Amino acid sequence: MSKAARERSARERLAEERKRQAARAKQRRLLAIVLGSVVAVAAIVAATVVIMDRQEKNGRAEAHQGALAPLSREADGSIVMAKAGVTKPVLEIFEDFQCPVCKQFEKASGKTIEQLAVEGKVKVVYRPFHLFGQQKDPVRINSLRSAEAALCVPADKWISYHDALFKFQPQEGSKGFSPDDLVKWGKDVGVTDPNFEKCVRDEQKKPQVDSMTKYALESRKVEGTPTVFLDGKQLDLQSQASNGEALRAVITAAGGGK
Repeated sequence: MSKAARERSARERLAEERKRQAARAKQRRLLAIVLGSVVAVAAIVAATVVIMDRQEKNGRAEAHQGALAPLSREADGSIVMAKAGVTKPVLEIFEDFQCPVCKQFEKASGKTIEQLAVEGKVKVVYRPFHLFGQQKDPVRINSLRSAEAALCVPADKWISYHDALFKFQPQEGSKGFSPDDLVKWGKDVGVTDPNFEKCVRDEQKKPQVDSMTKYALESRKVEGTPTVFLDGKQLDLQSQASNGEALRAVITAAGGGK
């Protein structure tokens, strides 16, 4: 190979190497841009989640909007929601306010249950209790404090407070349901009883919560929450209780409205 040919070949190899280097540099720049965009989006999402979480925790509880059947509290602490004269069928709901599945159930079927009671098609009995008594804190104390506070609320404000407890439910393993918040949410939904705050802070309803928990676990053999009974027969959570249309159908079939 002549000297000129060798020089030309060297120049060509050098040019090709420069092209490859330029291509690699371009790829690195593109990768940096993509990674930067991903990091930026992740940061925005994280910030949004934090803001929403703070708003949720520090937000205001709201009074229930819409019609409700009359509410009353039984001697055992349970809450009955039914029109006058409606005694059956009886829908019993065993729930724990720290239970995420209970929150999902309420979201799926809560409005249907309220409407069926308004229509006089069912007598609803809410039985909150302390399912997580054997768990470690903060799950245990969240469960206990929320159940106690719910029993401190006057019956006519109970649905509003019940909704607030699920709305502000802390994530499992996170601290929540502080006495300050529990008192605040009661006042938000219109509780004016001067004894309410003392009832919450002094845990005055703990003996009753313990009694309701014993009834749920020992007398009714409840193993998890939510557990829903219709005239004493346990409903399937997925196919019946947590499906508004299916729940309406099974209550109607049980004689609801007759």
